[in-house]
Amino acid sequence: MAHNGFATRTPRERWIEEGLRALAAGGPDAVRVETLAKQLGVTKGGFYGSFADRDALLTAMLDTWERESTDEVHERIEREGGDPKKKIERAGLLTFSSDRLLPIDLAIRDWARRDDEVAERLRRVDNRRMALLREMIGTFCSDPDEVEARSVLAFCLLIGEHFLAAEHGDRTRAQVLARAGDLILSRTPKAGRPGSHQASR
Repeated sequence: MAHNGFATRTPRERWIEEGLRALAAGGPDAVRVETLAKQLGVTKGGFYGSFADRDALLTAMLDTWERESTDEVHERIEREGGDPKKKIERAGLLTFSSDRLLPIDLAIRDWARRDDEVAERLRRVDNRRMALLREMIGTFCSDPDEVEARSVLAFCLLIGEHFLAAEHGDRTRAQVLARAGDLILSRTPKAGRPGSHQASR
């Protein structure tokens, strides 16, 4: 089902989709039934044929985001195949460079700062994302401490670059990000480096 139109959507799905658009644009306070009804060109009363109340809509929106950000991303990268680095890059592109998912993801991160239930939902999604990174990086890196470090660096790179305003001299952001990704996902062994956790045991 395409995400860029309403033609094949049920009334419930249309409310969810418009709610996610409002969330991405203005945060949870922008998700107002009357405003959504106006955007959809329907009456406010039609909302209650699909949802008990606004909280039910917000929960359905979070369910949709979680499914698309985890299950659907995982299914697609497995279906399209490739080596571990390619799978990580594809997962990042599908989530954090997506015109659809990225604005929603960033809005939910901001929302989670003020809502414990949303924070728990975000933690669950991020844990699944980290698990995927560990699995992929673990195919070419055997040190569990290094796997964890590389995974968190990869995750921070994917999220943090959207908040970074710094310039990079004569290099483009895309060039710097590509190089950073290469460094994090390099198969070059790092054993015996000074100050490593292994060395301190």
